Amino acid sequence: MIEGLESMRLPELDLAMEEKAAKFAVCECAWPEVAPYIPDCNGSVARSATHLCVMFHVRGLDLRATAMEDNGNSWEDSCCEFFVADPFDGTYYNFELTCVGSLLSAKGAGRQDRVKLDPAVLSNVIRYSSLEKRPTVISGRILGWTVVMLIPFKLIGVDPDNLPVSLRGNFYKCGDLTAHPHFLSWNPVGTPKPDFHRPEFFGELLLR
Repeated sequence: MIEGLESMRLPELDLAMEEKAAKFAVCECAWPEVAPYIPDCNGSVARSATHLCVMFHVRGLDLRATAMEDNGNSWEDSCCEFFVADPFDGTYYNFELTCVGSLLSAKGAGRQDRVKLDPAVLSNVIRYSSLEKRPTVISGRILGWTVVMLIPFKLIGVDPDNLPVSLRGNFYKCGDLTAHPHFLSWNPVGTPKPDFHRPEFFGELLLR
C-alpha cells in the first residue's frame, strides 16, 4: 500500500509508483497474423487505502487522440486498458483510457449488454496524462507518453475497509485505428481473434 496516492499530482505519483508499485509488462501478442506491431508498454499498479492506481508508460509508433469526451470510442485511439472483475456478482468492469485521458467504462458479464458508467460516477476516477488534451493524429513517428487512473474501490464493488486478498483482471494496449493497429495484453488471451472481453483469461492481482 502507498498512502495518499489519490492526492498526488503526476510527478510525485510517478516517483511513488516507480519506487514502490508492482510492475507489469503489456507485451503478449496473441494475434500476430492480424496485428504484428508491438509497441513498448509497461506499467505499475498499487493501492492506497481507498483507490487502486494503474499507470502505463508507452513508447511506440503513432499517436491517435480523437475521443475528447468520456465514454467515447477510446479503443480506436492510442489506448491503455484495465479490466477488473467484480468479486461478488460475476460481472467485470472495463476502463479504457486514451493517451490524452478520455475514459470509457462499462460493466457487464460479457462483451454484449454492457452498461456504461454514468458520467457523474466516472468523474470519480482520477486521471492524468503526460500529453495535452487536444485532437491529434500522428503516424510514422515514435512517441512516448504516460497515463494514470486511480479507481475508487467502492466504484468496482469493493469495500475499502474489507479488501479481498486479490482481484482478477487484465491490462491491455490497443489502437484499433492507428496506422499500426495492435492488440496486446499482460495475461495471455487464448482466442482465435482479438477479444479483450474474456474474463476467463484474467490474471490474479494481489492486494498488498
